[in-house]
Amino acid sequence: MARAVRATQVELDAAVQALRDGDVVAFPTETVYGLGANAQHESALRKIFELKGRPTTHPLIVHLDSARFLHRWTRDMPAAAARLAEKFWPGPLTLVLPRADNISELITGGQDTVAVRVPSHPMAQQLLTAFGGGIAAPSANRYGHVSPTRAEHVREEFGEAVRVVLDGGECRVGLESTIVACLRGEVRLLRPGQITLTQLRREVGEVASGPSADAPRMPGSARAHYAPATPLRLVAAGQLEREIAYLSRDGVRIGVLAQRPPLGSYPSVTWVNAGTRLDAYAHDLYAHLRTLDKAGTTCLLVQDIPADERWAAVRDRLTRAAAASNPDEAGAVEGAAPTDLGDAP
Repeated sequence: MARAVRATQVELDAAVQALRDGDVVAFPTETVYGLGANAQHESALRKIFELKGRPTTHPLIVHLDSARFLHRWTRDMPAAAARLAEKFWPGPLTLVLPRADNISELITGGQDTVAVRVPSHPMAQQLLTAFGGGIAAPSANRYGHVSPTRAEHVREEFGEAVRVVLDGGECRVGLESTIVACLRGEVRLLRPGQITLTQLRREVGEVASGPSADAPRMPGSARAHYAPATPLRLVAAGQLEREIAYLSRDGVRIGVLAQRPPLGSYPSVTWVNAGTRLDAYAHDLYAHLRTLDKAGTTCLLVQDIPADERWAAVRDRLTRAAAASNPDEAGAVEGAAPTDLGDAP
């Protein structure tokens, strides 16, 4: 599983200098790798959008080493947000709050809100503390692609275009953070993650979930997102062999991501048994999709996953990945926000 490592002083100095120079840096968080820039450097922020091919109307998440400087980024910290921060920070929770006046519109996407989080990965903490400011970061991949959970994934995406890539090993969680908006007296779950709706409600009581007319645009809510290059479909467990038999008639090479071994031998199939343990499945999901993407297959079949709340984040990512291959199904994504949005750790 994931290993938590720390940067050497040389690596840390190089990353901090790059940020101060207005360059971008890739760094690990407990969720996925981020592509970070000085949150107060306008041209550095633009580099993020240019490298990713990401629309500038899509907001970024500001990463902080702790909540102690949160007042620099938000003009209001509702009581519910304070309780969630106390419980889940550092950790895989992003809070959407009313923005402070001095924040770049490249961070907010032109909205009156700002997204902030305090990551728990020790290397992210090292970097944030040494830099001494906010680092704005989406996930370190091309826009709409599968998020990176290893440093090698970042290098595959960007090559030499990213000056510094801090290697913190595999990300512990493997899926992007839970995003919660605390605005206008309401708490609303905007993107599922490792922290579930039930856990949020234990802390603050009522939490709304899903789309609303006035919900802010937020990272990772695009109806088609997190997608491998190979077309992907979700298939019921009992239908996998039937689908394989049908597609194999035409000599199609097939990639399968399942929660069980195959029931037969299929020469034209690359089969990954991801198992039934949620933590392991989520941790390995993006790495498995990248592996299957490189296997020379024509299509990917993913066994549909359990419907219970614990699997909501995995279901969200897989449904959006499938929507990228099947645009007509994009509107069916459960909890999709009304506007095409971005990605973030």
